[in-house]
Amino acid sequence: MEEKTWWIPFDDMEQFMREAFEAVGVPPEDAAVSADVLITSDKRGIDSHGVSRMKPFYIDRIREGIQMPVTNFEVVKETETTAVVDGHNGMGHVIAKRSMQMAIDKAKKYGLGMVAVRNSTHYGIAGYYPMMAASQGCIGLTGTNARPAIAPTFSVENMLGTNPLTAACPTDEDFPFVLDCATSISQRGKVEVYARRGQTMPAGWVIGEHGETLTDPAQTLKDLLAGKAAMTPLGGPGEDLSGYKGYGYATLVEILSAALQDGNYLKGISGKDEHGNKAPYRLGHWFLAIDVEHFIPLPLFKAIAGSICRQLRAAKKAPGHDRIWTAGEKEHDAWAYRKDKGVPFNASLVAEFNALRAELGLKHRFPWD
Repeated sequence: MEEKTWWIPFDDMEQFMREAFEAVGVPPEDAAVSADVLITSDKRGIDSHGVSRMKPFYIDRIREGIQMPVTNFEVVKETETTAVVDGHNGMGHVIAKRSMQMAIDKAKKYGLGMVAVRNSTHYGIAGYYPMMAASQGCIGLTGTNARPAIAPTFSVENMLGTNPLTAACPTDEDFPFVLDCATSISQRGKVEVYARRGQTMPAGWVIGEHGETLTDPAQTLKDLLAGKAAMTPLGGPGEDLSGYKGYGYATLVEILSAALQDGNYLKGISGKDEHGNKAPYRLGHWFLAIDVEHFIPLPLFKAIAGSICRQLRAAKKAPGHDRIWTAGEKEHDAWAYRKDKGVPFNASLVAEFNALRAELGLKHRFPWD
């Protein structure tokens, strides 16, 4: 039997998230930023990083005292083109948006701008921030480390986060080129989606402590937290399919997310203290903006970038396939499909939001009420 789906209008869900964040002490302006980042993920069809993460990744951590609802954004070092920011375990969305805008502002004046961040928290969909740059005539890049999940090639121990390496470029099309993906084959968020749906994961995403492949998502989430499982890097385990490349990219993101800003890394961002108690994650991020006009007129850049994408999509199709996509296009298609429908909710997510509304004492009414 097909699972029932409720569609919640984007504006309605965004308003509820603002109310929920404010209820746990997030200032209204920051609550609006956090809600916007999360709803953008759902608008683009990336359900693994949208509203479903509001409670476990943000609300719960604020209530547990390992994430600060009020963000202390401290610039600890700054030059004309660079900056180092300490987020003091505040709201990752707020820290990231301010940092990306700082990089963009520097790029507009000097050509390039880069901001490195330490002591932050999960910043949501990585693509949100390079898209900010693309909308302002810049090429944008970002990366972040995360709690250990990926095993190095020839290891079964989760050491690196799923560490996205994300970029966006403006084009002359209706949407920018946006490459937003983890440096692992998959990511913890997609495992969470499979667990919520009660579905079996594809083989090869995750390996156990003896090197065996794991496909039970609920058990996998427990094993990842216990250090008994690990995500595989892009390419998979071993070297036959070049898994060492994904491992290398994940390591590069880790270095840029820790070494430039003297931040925590690897097991140091496990979310546990020396006694095994929950502790701030102290994540690191970096944001790079490149102003196109310092190299070439923006319309010409956009025309070339768009032409590249169009020629790739017009390439000869493989048997059984009638369409080729370029990065960011599927997300644009998802928005076209969802813009008049909203966020999809299944029964487990409905129950979670009903419980959260009751816990926070909110009066918001949902369409399913």
